[in-house]
Amino acid sequence: MNSDGYILKVENLKKYFPIKMGIIRRTVGNVYAVDDISFSIKKGETLGLVGESGCGKSTTARVILRLLDATAGKVFFDNDDVLKTEKRRLRELRRDMQIVFQDPYASLNPRMTVGMIVEEPLIIHKIGNSASRKSRVKDLLKIVGLNPEHTNRYPHEFSGGQRQRIGVARALALNPRFIVCDEPISALDVSIQAQILNLLDDLQCEFNLTYLFIAHDLSVVRHISDKVAVMYLGKIVEIADSKDIYESPFHPYTVALLSSVPIPDPDKERKRRHIILEGDVPSPINPPSGCHFHPRCPRAIDICSKEEPTLEGYRGDSSHQFACWNPYS
Repeated sequence: MNSDGYILKVENLKKYFPIKMGIIRRTVGNVYAVDDISFSIKKGETLGLVGESGCGKSTTARVILRLLDATAGKVFFDNDDVLKTEKRRLRELRRDMQIVFQDPYASLNPRMTVGMIVEEPLIIHKIGNSASRKSRVKDLLKIVGLNPEHTNRYPHEFSGGQRQRIGVARALALNPRFIVCDEPISALDVSIQAQILNLLDDLQCEFNLTYLFIAHDLSVVRHISDKVAVMYLGKIVEIADSKDIYESPFHPYTVALLSSVPIPDPDKERKRRHIILEGDVPSPINPPSGCHFHPRCPRAIDICSKEEPTLEGYRGDSSHQFACWNPYS
């Protein structure tokens, strides 16, 4: 781990998908999925990455784990630049970096039993013998709240919440230190979501895990995240401690997202002003000039369409940064 306590550092990360047309497949443009973002996560911390669908959250996760190649930038895990690490070293790093996917129905092989699914990482990394691996699988199932005797069952025999627990068990198999949770509860019933969030919280405390928790709903990450980064059209527009984001948001997009989160108190809910964003999210193929959010922003001024704001700390406080020419105060 770095001397400053950060387990992950992302610097100026970019991921552009080329658009090719014609017989010779000539590149005619790019999809600016992730466009120059930076953030860091300390050991044992949870960073919530929040934004609308299509803003680049999942692409960011996949580039960090090098499931996708980056266009530019650096990703440091401890002291290793993941994007430049040779394959042998990358294989070792992947024991420490795992992912829980969004869809528990699609991320589990229907032709493999639960035991085979959870054991697979151990086989790939040549850990233990057959007997020790099977014992480890049963322990993992018990840790995530499943019956350890159900190793011979197939994914279709489990509910959605149970399947996601299987995905969590698979991610834990190699004793990782860092786990990307890519919208792990968005495909689940509301009644099950809290159970999975509580499970992830308990596992973090028990195994000292570090999370990058991706969601499109600010209310989901409120209780699990230490820090929150708000993403819009490939860029981070605000990043701060969880408490500061919810109590004192500055960026108009963050304020709009928070205004859509229901409040359980009916009196407060009636008095609250809801901000309805006009128009649709612009295309990442041709993002707006200046601030990407300005066509939908209720506080846009002339400079917003001409110059792109940079992430800056509020009154010099680097712990709460936002990119806006006319923020709320």
